[in-house]
Parts: sequence; C-alpha cells; structure tokens
Amino acid sequence: MPEPELVTPTVRGGRADTPGGPVHELLAPRETALGGSTVVRRLLPNLGRRMVGAWCFVDHYGPDDIADEPGMQVPPHPHMGLQTVSWLHAGEVLHRDSLGSLQTVRPRELGLMTSGRAISHSEESPRPHARYLHGAQLWVALPDAHRHRAPAFEHHPDLPTVTAPGLTATVILGTLDGTTSPGTTHTPLVGADLTLTAGTTLDLPLDPDFEYAVLTMSGQTDVDGVRLDPGSMLYLGTGRPHLPLHAPTDATFLLLGGEPFDEKLVMWWNFIGRSGEEILQARTDWETGTRFGQVHGYDGARLHAPALPDIPLKARGRVR
Repeated sequence: MPEPELVTPTVRGGRADTPGGPVHELLAPRETALGGSTVVRRLLPNLGRRMVGAWCFVDHYGPDDIADEPGMQVPPHPHMGLQTVSWLHAGEVLHRDSLGSLQTVRPRELGLMTSGRAISHSEESPRPHARYLHGAQLWVALPDAHRHRAPAFEHHPDLPTVTAPGLTATVILGTLDGTTSPGTTHTPLVGADLTLTAGTTLDLPLDPDFEYAVLTMSGQTDVDGVRLDPGSMLYLGTGRPHLPLHAPTDATFLLLGGEPFDEKLVMWWNFIGRSGEEILQARTDWETGTRFGQVHGYDGARLHAPALPDIPLKARGRVR
C-alpha cells in the first residue's frame, strides 16, 4: 500500500501557552490498552495540556492483580527523539532493546532509554512474575541539539533521596532540593517520587522558573489545598518557590517539572520529530525494517505502525 501524501497542515487541539504564574489545572485521564492485561490511564499528552517542561507523555497503570494474567506484554516497537522512563511501585518489567540490553527493572529503580535518532525495545512482565503491577511510563522530549544522538540505555538501581520529617523523596531525574539523580538529562527538569506518612504537612522547595505537575500514585494528597486521589494529575504552572503539601493518609506521588520546552514538536505514535515528513520517514523505516534495529529474545511478533491520519501532522509548541 502506498504511503499517504502530505498535504497542507491543519492545526488540531492542544495548548500553546505556559502560565506565567501558579495555577490549579486538573488533567482528566483517558484509558487505553497497553498489551496483555494492562490498561493505562493516559494523562499526557492531554487535550488541554501537552507538556510539563520536557515531560511529554505520562501513563499511570495499576495497581493491578496480575497473578493469573500475563501482565505487561508490549511487543518490540520503535522510538525516536525522546527518552523513556520506566518507574515502578510494584512488580517487575523486563526490558529488551535493539542495543542488546536485557534488564529487569524493579520498584524505585530507574530504567532510562534514550532513543536519540532511532531505537526499538519491548517491555514485559517476567515469567513468573509478582502478583501486583503498579507504575508509570514517562517520556521526555529531546531538544533539537540532542535528538539525533546515538541511542543508549541506563539502569540505576540506587537513586538519591531527599528526606524530611514524614517525607522521603527519590530523585528520578534532574535535581530536587540540591540532590541530583545519576540519570542523563538534556534539558533542565526534575522527576521525583515522594512518599508522605499520614498527617505530614510541609512546604517542598521548588525552582520558580520551572513549571510543575503532580500525579498521585496511592493514598490521598492535598497539593496547595487541592485534594488528589490516586490517578489524578494536577498541573501547577510556574512561579512557585515552594509547594504546600499535606497527607491525610499515607500517600505517594510523582512530581514532574522543568523549564517550559520552547521547541515545536510533532508527536505521533512512538515518534517525536519536527515535521510531518520526518514522521513519515520514520514510519517507513520501521515498516521496512531499517534504521531501528532488532529486538532479540521477545516471544512474539513486533508491532506494526498504525496508518497515518488523514489530517496532516504539524509541529506544535508553546511560548512562555
């Protein structure tokens, strides 16, 4: 079947601005299947908010009882122009990629894949596997200066923490309160996993030049006076030197932030580019078996790319 031709671009949805100060913007998730028995709640990209700093994709899944299920089974598929962050609270995910990496990622260990110009990988629950699966899949957009770099995979089982009475914060990427993750970053950002004990109240120090969002993983959190239940994501805007937090119950949540990303992007399927032509070429390369390499050892066929939409793809972004 011939590839569809690109025609005059049409802009659809999204938001191109970044608030110049603090806001409260609750992002509604949409459910989507992610292979096997896994259903995820997709929070970014969102119709009302496409990015938080360079964070451009957030899936939250579980906790799911997969004792009698295959669990996560995501066949080999390609990526370009981004980093993937695998983050677990329960269960295990076996990562394979076209570099030959074979790594089991466990709770609160960082599995960081930098696709650069091209990579492919698979993700699956090991056999046998733990009863419960709970975690988040996150993407970080690579800036133009780094998006054509060679692909790489990092596994960091021991990450630094920030502690205070009632708080333990694991720094996933970037820097929080002077503590820096060993994970490689290419834009100023932060990702942290915070655990609060019931009754804790504190002010978390932030960088006022960053925009932030919070995703509750378990329990309940009051974030700047807004009550969040598990699976809820609150966009917080910029201009915050600190963030008031209170935990009515034991709770865990992800803090995502960074300098507003000022490049326009085309995001389609598993690709991030700068034009519709780039996406079209990436799709062709994957379907013809070139450029993205091969994932060896996965028991099953690789994914095929979906058809491109009838409406042409156009780069979109934001201005602060």
